[in-house]
Amino acid sequence: MSSNRRPLKSLGQNFLVDQNIIEKIIHSANIQPDDAVLEIGPGRGALTGHLAQRAGRLVLIEFDHALAAYHRDCHKDNERVTVIDADVLKVDLAAILSETDRKWNVVANLPYNISTEVLFRLLEVHDRLSRMTLMLQKEVGDRLASPPDCSQYGVTTVLLGLWFDIRRNFIVPPGCFHPSPKVDSAILNFTPLLNPRADVGDENIFKYVVKAAFSMRRKTLANCLKSAECIKGVDPELLLNSCNIDGRRRGETLSLEEFARLSLWLTENAPSNA
Repeated sequence: MSSNRRPLKSLGQNFLVDQNIIEKIIHSANIQPDDAVLEIGPGRGALTGHLAQRAGRLVLIEFDHALAAYHRDCHKDNERVTVIDADVLKVDLAAILSETDRKWNVVANLPYNISTEVLFRLLEVHDRLSRMTLMLQKEVGDRLASPPDCSQYGVTTVLLGLWFDIRRNFIVPPGCFHPSPKVDSAILNFTPLLNPRADVGDENIFKYVVKAAFSMRRKTLANCLKSAECIKGVDPELLLNSCNIDGRRRGETLSLEEFARLSLWLTENAPSNA
């Protein structure tokens, strides 16, 4: 399947054109005949034809109106394929995924300029997913798979790590796209966990704690937490001592389990207005 639609720089479009890479991605996605598949940003359809042949159900979300119309026309005779002409950051993903009791296999070549926002949207519906195969900028992929106490380790590492096993599969060089981006890309496989990796108590508090800890990377954890809304009314020193965490450390040195201890303590001990 192909289209003559020119890439739009404003939408961060880089269309995949290398057939070997396309086949490797499809293999990595491991689509089964009864799978419900969500493809985000199908673009010219490099992956879409393969997905439509293999999946029991395929939903496409495409923000480019012309490409959405193109896919609607291409698949007009396939009742298993639905095209949603919309911004993935604004659609009700939970509603889309609730059409079936089956969990969804997500496949996407995410535009670099919105990839982190899309990851957080997908995190919100993790319980509806069976697997994700995502192409991301290599730098983002490195961040997701990084250990504590390194420059790549950050908010996305911790928050996504709570609910997913993340494995980098292979690197995709710039020449596999048109136009060629200036950076390498990476294919990552995300496997949702049945239960969170650690008990964090209130997950909203967990998110606030993690974001606060990384809000000023050069500052100590104690200083970062002092102004955090999530611990309003709580002495940061009491919190850190209760969790056996040295407040002189920086947020980037904490493991997911240590963030979970902070969040769980706040859930159980913070004032109701925290």
